[in-house]
Amino acid sequence: VQLQASGGGLVQAGDSLRLSCAASGRTFSTYAMGWFRQAPGKEREFVATISRSGDYWSYGSSVKGRVTISRDNVKNTGYLQMNSLKLEDTAVYYCAVRLRLSSTRQTEYEFWGQGTQVTVSS
Repeated sequence: VQLQASGGGLVQAGDSLRLSCAASGRTFSTYAMGWFRQAPGKEREFVATISRSGDYWSYGSSVKGRVTISRDNVKNTGYLQMNSLKLEDTAVYYCAVRLRLSSTRQTEYEFWGQGTQVTVSS
């Protein structure tokens, strides 16, 4: 499966942004999906994950309450809605998928998109 992340950009603190992750090559609904991010000089961290059917999700502590993960298996696309963006949300955001169950562990994801840059300014 190939993943294409998009929707990043330069926004101001407090703004909202929606990232998309378009999947191709295999039935998207067979994969759980996750979003991760990597800020400059930091390790990549877990942001959110959603199950194959979309009925289970989990969020990282740094974004909980401000982001919503969702998916549209008909459109083969996953989303990450981010609200009340903070300076510390600046990072490259990656989507990833894995067969079977959703996971917070990046090492358990088999396929990754190329990343989309999100920059939050004051």
